[in-house]
Amino acid sequence: MVKGDLQDADSHRRFYDEYNAVLDMPAEYYLDTIRTVFQEFLLPRGEWTVNGELVKPSAIKGVGLMTIEGELDDISGPGQTQAAHDLCSGIPKAKQKHLTVEGAGHYGIFSGRRWRETVYPQVRDFIAAHAG
Repeated sequence: MVKGDLQDADSHRRFYDEYNAVLDMPAEYYLDTIRTVFQEFLLPRGEWTVNGELVKPSAIKGVGLMTIEGELDDISGPGQTQAAHDLCSGIPKAKQKHLTVEGAGHYGIFSGRRWRETVYPQVRDFIAAHAG
């Protein structure tokens, strides 16, 4: 705004209005997810239970698996989503795909230009290739 570029400032403001929006979910669910996923690592350790039943990603079969990471992600570290491929060992490698989006942070993976030009076309094509 100091430079007089009001259009760029407005675009910046719209981006951060969306980026900083609060996700509407119960605090208990959010905190349980943080504990389960990021603090206790229950899924990769094979110790996550839901309603008393052990979660077994290796039992997943008959579907495709696509994971996506941003090269510059400041929330999910490199390899975090890609680890799902090893956990979901019942899915044939031919039905698996991983995409690392160069130059994208956590939010940029699913919004803006990189989503429209890089990620969405690959997600769309992956879904079409593995549908029904």
